[in-house]
Amino acid sequence: MTQTKGAAIVTGASRGIGAAIAQKLADDGYGVVVNYAADADGAESVVSDIRGRGGRAVAVRADVTAPRDVAELFDRARQEIGPLAALVNNAGSAGDQARIDEQDAEHLTRLMQTNVVGPMVCAKHAVQAMSTARGGTGGSIVNIASIAAQAPPGIQGFVPYEATKGAVVSFSRGLSHEVAPEGIRVNSVSPGVIDTQMAAGTEGAKEAAVSSPLGRAGRPNEIADAVSWLISPAASYVTGSDITVSGGL
Repeated sequence: MTQTKGAAIVTGASRGIGAAIAQKLADDGYGVVVNYAADADGAESVVSDIRGRGGRAVAVRADVTAPRDVAELFDRARQEIGPLAALVNNAGSAGDQARIDEQDAEHLTRLMQTNVVGPMVCAKHAVQAMSTARGGTGGSIVNIASIAAQAPPGIQGFVPYEATKGAVVSFSRGLSHEVAPEGIRVNSVSPGVIDTQMAAGTEGAKEAAVSSPLGRAGRPNEIADAVSWLISPAASYVTGSDITVSGGL
């Protein structure tokens, strides 16, 4: 692979959807920052795979709920890969599977920090790096939301998760208007039930997947393809959109 494009940061990229996105963007020609919070082995495996195919990648540990970590993540991306061209806010948590009257306030706060505040802080740094008003050359932000924000797939106990993903869609739409004059496009992708470790450990996920019109769970690469398109010049007139990739749910 010949690297001809800038850096792409993918948060939560040590496995599942994030890993698939990182690998796809590397195939597209981006130098990829594979972010992780705890799974160093998984992140290094993704980096090894990308490098093995001729791509350029580096693994960087950063907890998106820790502002200092996020600042260091973007600094390392610039130093080790180059000017930022894209950010994919994929890191997230499903939280506790429980009714709202059984939820712990501390856990709810952590869920909001991970799924909403973290992407906002990452977007802050991405805008600072890419904005033409700040000397950048523009770029793209894609936030990973969920079909659960629009049409809960029948999995009980995830109201807080659904609320956070609704916030991600709203944030994406609002931010797209704010930064469009500065050469930055912002969109979101809302996956349905995807065949990942997170979904496999969720009670009711398989039932929800087979209830979709296509009758199956999605694959991580199907989400990666949507993200790739949104970042590409083929989507140059697309901003403020939410792309649903859910098998028809």
